Amino acid sequence: MPDLARAIAALAEPMGYDVAAIRDDFPVLARRVGEHPLVYLDSANTSQKPRAVVDAIAEHYLHHNGNVARAMHTLGVEATSAYEGARARIAAFIGARSASEVVFTKNASEALNLAAHTLGVGLRPGDEIVISVLEHHSNIVPWQLLAQRTGAVLRWYDITEEGRLDLDKAEDERLINERTKIVSIAAVSNVLGTVNPVARIAAQAHAVGATMVVDAAQAAPHGRLDVGTLGADLVAFTGHKMLGPTGIGVLWGRYDLLETLPPFLGGGEMIAVVRMQGSTYADPPYRFEAGTPPIAQAVGLGAAVDYLDRVGIEQVAVHEERITAYALARLARTDGVRLLGPKQPVDRGGAISFTLTTEDGFEVHPHDVMQLLDSRGIAVRGGHHCARPLHERLGLTASNRASVYLYTTTEEIDALAEGLGYVRDFFGGRR
Repeated sequence: MPDLARAIAALAEPMGYDVAAIRDDFPVLARRVGEHPLVYLDSANTSQKPRAVVDAIAEHYLHHNGNVARAMHTLGVEATSAYEGARARIAAFIGARSASEVVFTKNASEALNLAAHTLGVGLRPGDEIVISVLEHHSNIVPWQLLAQRTGAVLRWYDITEEGRLDLDKAEDERLINERTKIVSIAAVSNVLGTVNPVARIAAQAHAVGATMVVDAAQAAPHGRLDVGTLGADLVAFTGHKMLGPTGIGVLWGRYDLLETLPPFLGGGEMIAVVRMQGSTYADPPYRFEAGTPPIAQAVGLGAAVDYLDRVGIEQVAVHEERITAYALARLARTDGVRLLGPKQPVDRGGAISFTLTTEDGFEVHPHDVMQLLDSRGIAVRGGHHCARPLHERLGLTASNRASVYLYTTTEEIDALAEGLGYVRDFFGGRR
């Protein structure tokens, strides 16, 4: 198996990277599912949480709980300091020019809805919005709603047979043109793992005066996300995929753009002055954070960013690239497995989707694959992964997806491959 041998040979960890020590920080990874050790390969869905994040949230609730920007007593001041401190930490982590460019939301979906709602002001019938066929539903449905509301036209990139954006076809069709007002593209596909050429597309969008939005939910956890060089105007990501808690997301935006956008939701703290005759609004980011925000969740996300910085996000990226290379090679050699998306670990993330067929040609339903793997302690996802249009484009109803992160090991990939062999034999023997 020369491809697998090369993948194994290339798998030396970056200097100082100790995956065993990292795994010790995640108690759930030591648990068992029945008689089997847990093999968690669903981090693109949600990551596991290290003790440091759980402890930070518990410490906040137990000793510093108060509401932010309202209470001037000690607990209120401490809560506000922790909340704004988390904002500053995240701003530094993504290369923002100031903390005022970081808006807290409850997840990436809300961040993308915020972008669609506020950018939609001023859109006219015939204006165009450009997305792609490989987007998560969260980067499709808000733009569909905006198009329906304004009369704008929704257009999209197709993909090549390899699973990359078909840039040549887009150029031939003048997909981005003088009518284009908004372009919104995932930095990394949550199904195919494809890393998209965001900076190139952003340059084309800006050349015609369009605003560039990026869904970075599958990018921010896995490598250095530098909004200063990405080329985007707005970037959305979520906390729970990058070691943080659920209930917290981020919309980064250029401050000069955020200043021009209207509020998304109305309520407390997003205002400057409220009178019965009308209201004025706070400066960004508070204009977009109506009501009591996710305070403890922001503290948890700040702790997650601290953890990633301690490990080294660049080292995380190298570890994942090597584990992904191993997984692609190992699964390519596993009977009955059809890999979706790029087959080589070049411009590719660690979400690996596949289908499974028995020796006599029976395609095992992904839900059955998922359940049988789970009976052996192996957690993968089965379904359309909130990307039904992409699956339809691939001629599939659903697929399975294994996804890696900073704590994934080669032994876990071996367990997956062996588990798929078990599933294949199980269904092959029952037909």
